[in-house]
Amino acid sequence: FLFFRGYCSRRLRRLRKTLNFKMGNRHKFTGKKVTEEILSDNRYLLLILMDAERAWSYAMQLKQEANTEPRKRFHLLSRLRKAVKHAEELERLCESNRVDAKTKLEAQAYMAYLTGMLRFEHQEWKAAMEAFNKCKTIYEKLANAFTEEQAVLYNQRVEEISPNIRYCAYNIGDQSAMNELMQMRLRSGGTEGLLAEKLEALITQTRAKQAATMSEVEWRGRTVPVKIDKVRIFLLGLADNEAAIAQAENEETKERLFESLLSECRDAIQAVREELKPDQKQREHSLENDSGKVSNIQYLHSYLTYIKLSTAIKRNESMAKSLQKALLQQQRSDEDGKRSPRPQDLIRLYDIILQNLVELTQLPGLEEDKNFQKEIGLKTLVYKAYRCFFIAQSYVLVKKWSEALVLYERVLKYAREVQSGAGAHRNSLKELPDVQDLITQVNAEKYSLQAAAILDANDPHETESPSQVKDGKPLSERFETFCLDPSLVSKQVSLVHFPPGFQPIPCKPLFFDLALNHVAFPPLEDKVEQKAKSGLTGYIKGIFGFKS
Repeated sequence: FLFFRGYCSRRLRRLRKTLNFKMGNRHKFTGKKVTEEILSDNRYLLLILMDAERAWSYAMQLKQEANTEPRKRFHLLSRLRKAVKHAEELERLCESNRVDAKTKLEAQAYMAYLTGMLRFEHQEWKAAMEAFNKCKTIYEKLANAFTEEQAVLYNQRVEEISPNIRYCAYNIGDQSAMNELMQMRLRSGGTEGLLAEKLEALITQTRAKQAATMSEVEWRGRTVPVKIDKVRIFLLGLADNEAAIAQAENEETKERLFESLLSECRDAIQAVREELKPDQKQREHSLENDSGKVSNIQYLHSYLTYIKLSTAIKRNESMAKSLQKALLQQQRSDEDGKRSPRPQDLIRLYDIILQNLVELTQLPGLEEDKNFQKEIGLKTLVYKAYRCFFIAQSYVLVKKWSEALVLYERVLKYAREVQSGAGAHRNSLKELPDVQDLITQVNAEKYSLQAAAILDANDPHETESPSQVKDGKPLSERFETFCLDPSLVSKQVSLVHFPPGFQPIPCKPLFFDLALNHVAFPPLEDKVEQKAKSGLTGYIKGIFGFKS
């Protein structure tokens, strides 16, 4: 909004300069108004529109800043009123005979939208709903009257207005409006634009109103009071988020909803941690008096952590299922030249799931819950079985038959342990992959593996034709030999040895001065004596102060 506001200001300056419609000079301001008499150019209407857009964008910028600075809300309302005033002037000017019918309807819709936004911020829900409905009706009629290309823009405006209408209806008393908002968010798919942000904001506001009636939550037979608003809002929306994930049509939408849920959960956990810090001494005192029973706030923290880890497990399991489907189409992916998924990718996902299960067993307050520990133990066996299965698949790819066969036996062992130990915990295992299907698949893979191992042991080594032998030499060293080398058309073609190898070269010659030992220098005794005398004479003269 900050950048759009700057754009509106620059556009206004350019329009006034082009139309010679300046408001005085740098020393004196002279106000001018656009009237019907000067509407010879449609750019005069753009002046009013840019004024309204600039005021609206400033209001939206202040709305974002008002989350941390509530005093800016008064400035926000002032800017919205200014935008509505400019929109009224634009609608009045568009009533002129010089303006076509389409522009008149668009001006009326624009005026209704800004009026609805102002009433919405004043929480005058009925008036806001009437204004939004008027705007929606006009855009729908315009969409039906023009071509499909133009109708796309009008329908997009209708989709942006609909969440506000449903939110107003909810505040008036329509309880079904919340479900409508959830369905709108689900239909928005993986979008990250203004509509998705608006839906998230409206859903959060609706839950904040419902959170006032929520005071406690029950989990595993213990009731815990909930006093933190952020935690209340998260717990109220938990069931709706899970239902939206279950109804997601594609993996992209499901992944986005998982990330949104995990982000909200992390924020709720952080809010509980902030409450735990000043309550540290009280928790320690509670642990001593209650013989190991954790405090309510600590138990609430464990519950939220359980939700976070369980959601992460579901997300990784969903990713694993999509990868398994891709593995079945591996041959097609290879033909398309794309990177095909490997069993190692699935092994990594199941490693993360097993780590999350280990963290679940260590949650404070659940160490003595035998049923919970039993459920986690059974889930661990299920995911261990699938992890072993894909490790075996990776060994099959490299023809390590004995290792793969041992791992298949381990998979069957884990699966039978799950079936024998399920008993009363079958309800908690319904969401997990069926181990019976895994047993059937492993038995089929074992027979295929044994047959492949026998064939691999009995088949004689095929001698490759000389034309297909690849000796590892680069192309520059085998010009005289015909060889079918597929790597020549790949990205890793071997043309020359690089870096090149070292080669011996003659070193730089060394020179030794041997003649010096045989040279006789001339005598210098006469010159040395002369120098000594002059030196002594100079010394004596210097003592007595004589100067030459």
